[in-house]
Amino acid sequence: MRVSVLAATCAALSACAGSNAIRTSANTAIIQTRAAPVCGGFGAAKVAQQQAAIETLKAGYDRYMILDAASANNVRATQLPGQYHTTGMVSGGFYSGTTTYTPGPTMVYGTHDQAFAIRMFRDGEAGSQQAVSARQTLGDKWQEKVKAGAVRTCT
Repeated sequence: MRVSVLAATCAALSACAGSNAIRTSANTAIIQTRAAPVCGGFGAAKVAQQQAAIETLKAGYDRYMILDAASANNVRATQLPGQYHTTGMVSGGFYSGTTTYTPGPTMVYGTHDQAFAIRMFRDGEAGSQQAVSARQTLGDKWQEKVKAGAVRTCT
Protein backbone atom coordinates (compact mmCIF):
# COMPACT_ATOMS: atom_id res chain seq x y z
CA MET A 1 0.00 0.00 0.00
CA ARG A 2 2.80 2.38 0.85
CA VAL A 3 4.42 1.96 -2.58
CA SER A 4 1.16 2.67 -4.40
CA VAL A 5 0.62 5.86 -2.37
CA LEU A 6 4.16 6.97 -3.19
CA ALA A 7 3.66 6.10 -6.85
CA ALA A 8 0.41 8.07 -6.96
CA THR A 9 2.07 11.06 -5.31
CA CYS A 10 5.01 10.83 -7.69
CA ALA A 11 2.74 10.59 -10.73
CA ALA A 12 0.73 13.57 -9.53
CA LEU A 13 3.87 15.65 -9.20
CA SER A 14 5.08 14.55 -12.66
CA ALA A 15 8.68 14.60 -11.57
CA CYS A 16 9.55 10.99 -10.85
CA ALA A 17 11.98 10.60 -13.70
CA GLY A 18 14.01 12.59 -16.12
CA SER A 19 16.12 11.82 -19.15
CA ASN A 20 18.44 13.53 -21.53
CA ALA A 21 19.89 12.48 -24.84
CA ILE A 22 23.30 13.31 -26.17
CA ARG A 23 23.81 12.79 -29.89
CA THR A 24 27.25 11.32 -30.46
CA SER A 25 26.97 10.96 -34.25
CA ALA A 26 24.31 11.08 -36.95
CA ASN A 27 22.94 7.67 -35.90
CA THR A 28 24.15 7.17 -32.30
CA ALA A 29 23.18 8.68 -28.97
CA ILE A 30 23.61 8.27 -25.25
CA ILE A 31 20.44 8.25 -23.16
CA GLN A 32 20.83 9.13 -19.47
CA THR A 33 17.94 8.63 -17.07
CA ARG A 34 17.36 9.16 -13.39
CA ALA A 35 14.30 7.94 -11.51
CA ALA A 36 12.92 8.39 -8.02
CA PRO A 37 13.43 5.66 -5.41
CA VAL A 38 9.84 4.46 -5.79
CA CYS A 39 10.51 3.60 -9.45
CA GLY A 40 13.26 1.11 -8.74
CA GLY A 41 15.92 0.06 -11.19
CA PHE A 42 13.36 -1.52 -13.49
CA GLY A 43 11.43 1.75 -13.69
CA ALA A 44 14.60 3.66 -14.56
CA ALA A 45 15.38 1.17 -17.34
CA LYS A 46 11.81 1.43 -18.65
CA VAL A 47 12.07 5.23 -18.81
CA ALA A 48 15.44 5.00 -20.59
CA GLN A 49 13.99 2.53 -23.10
CA GLN A 50 11.07 4.83 -23.90
CA GLN A 51 13.39 7.84 -24.16
CA ALA A 52 15.62 5.89 -26.58
CA ALA A 53 12.56 5.21 -28.74
CA ILE A 54 11.49 8.88 -28.64
CA GLU A 55 14.97 10.10 -29.59
CA THR A 56 15.12 7.55 -32.43
CA LEU A 57 11.88 8.80 -33.97
CA LYS A 58 12.77 12.47 -33.42
CA ALA A 59 16.02 11.89 -35.30
CA GLY A 60 14.13 10.45 -38.29
CA TYR A 61 14.94 6.79 -37.65
CA ASP A 62 12.60 3.84 -37.09
CA ARG A 63 14.53 1.38 -34.94
CA TYR A 64 17.27 1.35 -32.33
CA MET A 65 19.68 -1.09 -30.77
CA ILE A 66 21.17 -0.75 -27.30
CA LEU A 67 24.92 -1.15 -27.71
CA ASP A 68 25.93 -0.60 -24.10
CA ALA A 69 24.22 0.01 -20.79
CA ALA A 70 25.13 1.06 -17.27
CA SER A 71 23.06 1.46 -14.14
CA ALA A 72 23.50 2.66 -10.58
CA ASN A 73 21.40 2.47 -7.45
CA ASN A 74 22.07 5.67 -5.52
CA VAL A 75 19.07 5.28 -3.19
CA ARG A 76 19.71 5.60 0.53
CA ALA A 77 17.51 5.45 3.61
CA THR A 78 18.11 7.27 6.87
CA GLN A 79 16.26 6.79 10.13
CA LEU A 80 15.56 10.19 11.67
CA PRO A 81 15.87 10.59 15.45
CA GLY A 82 13.00 9.35 17.55
CA GLN A 83 11.55 10.36 20.88
CA TYR A 84 11.65 8.89 24.38
CA HIS A 85 8.59 9.16 26.57
CA THR A 86 8.90 8.27 30.25
CA THR A 87 6.06 7.88 32.69
CA GLY A 88 6.32 6.81 36.28
CA MET A 89 5.05 7.14 39.79
CA VAL A 90 6.39 7.15 43.30
CA SER A 91 4.68 4.93 45.83
CA GLY A 92 5.90 4.10 49.31
CA GLY A 93 9.28 5.65 48.66
CA PHE A 94 9.88 3.61 45.48
CA TYR A 95 9.86 4.87 41.91
CA SER A 96 8.37 2.75 39.15
CA GLY A 97 8.73 4.04 35.63
CA THR A 98 8.43 3.02 31.99
CA THR A 99 10.29 4.53 29.09
CA THR A 100 9.00 4.05 25.56
CA TYR A 101 11.01 4.87 22.45
CA THR A 102 9.19 5.86 19.26
CA PRO A 103 11.50 5.81 16.24
CA GLY A 104 11.54 8.78 13.91
CA PRO A 105 10.41 8.54 10.29
CA THR A 106 12.55 6.93 7.64
CA MET A 107 13.75 9.29 4.92
CA VAL A 108 14.44 7.72 1.52
CA TYR A 109 16.40 9.77 -1.00
CA GLY A 110 18.57 9.43 -4.10
CA THR A 111 17.93 8.06 -7.58
CA HIS A 112 18.09 4.96 -9.71
CA ASP A 113 20.20 5.84 -12.75
CA GLN A 114 20.31 4.17 -16.17
CA ALA A 115 22.36 4.96 -19.26
CA PHE A 116 22.08 3.44 -22.74
CA ALA A 117 24.31 3.90 -25.75
CA ILE A 118 22.09 3.40 -28.79
CA ARG A 119 22.53 2.99 -32.54
CA MET A 120 19.57 4.08 -34.67
CA PHE A 121 18.44 2.46 -37.92
CA ARG A 122 15.98 3.17 -40.71
CA ASP A 123 13.71 0.31 -41.80
CA GLY A 124 15.46 -1.79 -44.44
CA GLU A 125 18.94 -0.56 -43.51
CA ALA A 126 21.59 -3.23 -42.91
CA GLY A 127 21.28 -4.42 -39.29
CA SER A 128 17.77 -3.02 -38.81
CA GLN A 129 16.20 -6.48 -38.73
CA GLN A 130 17.91 -7.06 -35.34
CA ALA A 131 16.95 -3.64 -33.94
CA VAL A 132 13.91 -2.80 -31.80
CA SER A 133 10.99 -0.91 -33.33
CA ALA A 134 10.72 2.52 -31.69
CA ARG A 135 7.00 2.76 -32.47
CA GLN A 136 6.28 -0.63 -30.88
CA THR A 137 8.28 0.34 -27.80
CA LEU A 138 6.11 3.43 -27.31
CA GLY A 139 2.80 1.74 -28.13
CA ASP A 140 -0.35 2.99 -29.80
CA LYS A 141 0.06 6.62 -28.67
CA TRP A 142 3.63 6.91 -29.95
CA GLN A 143 2.95 10.21 -31.77
CA GLU A 144 1.82 11.87 -28.53
CA LYS A 145 4.87 10.60 -26.67
CA VAL A 146 7.25 11.87 -29.36
CA LYS A 147 5.50 15.24 -29.34
CA ALA A 148 5.83 15.43 -25.52
CA GLY A 149 9.53 14.73 -26.00
CA ALA A 150 10.42 13.45 -22.55
CA VAL A 151 9.30 10.72 -20.21
CA ARG A 152 8.61 12.14 -16.74
CA THR A 153 7.14 9.17 -14.87
CA CYS A 154 8.07 5.54 -14.48
CA THR A 155 4.48 4.28 -14.33
